[in-house]
Amino acid sequence: MGMSRSDNMRAIRSTGSKPEMAVRRLVHGMGYRYRLHAKQLPGKPDLVFASRRKVIFVHGCFWHQHPKAGCRDARPPKSNLDYWQPKLARNKQRDRLVQAQLKKLGWSVFVVWECETQNSAAALKRRLKGFLG
Repeated sequence: MGMSRSDNMRAIRSTGSKPEMAVRRLVHGMGYRYRLHAKQLPGKPDLVFASRRKVIFVHGCFWHQHPKAGCRDARPPKSNLDYWQPKLARNKQRDRLVQAQLKKLGWSVFVVWECETQNSAAALKRRLKGFLG
């Protein structure tokens, strides 16, 4: 017997996810040190580089609706659209608001998408290096 949809959704964690852990290992291996989930900042960024005034969010492609064409994980659900469409739209709206608030406070924001952690680590490493300097 499989998991129910609600059991499945309950099992998805907001912190310490596989994509987040991959980014944390990569950044740490590059020699950068960071704080996690700073509650005092809008949106509780996943990685915070306070001395650089930079933050990184690791977004799940489904939950944050990755806009990249061809991202298979960002496909909208086919059923129960009355529930899912507003929920996913609110997530996207919240992301825009949080990023605007952080920028207004003088922080630079970088988003890593879940699918990017599954592809080339070298490409992601280059992008992270470019952002962190």
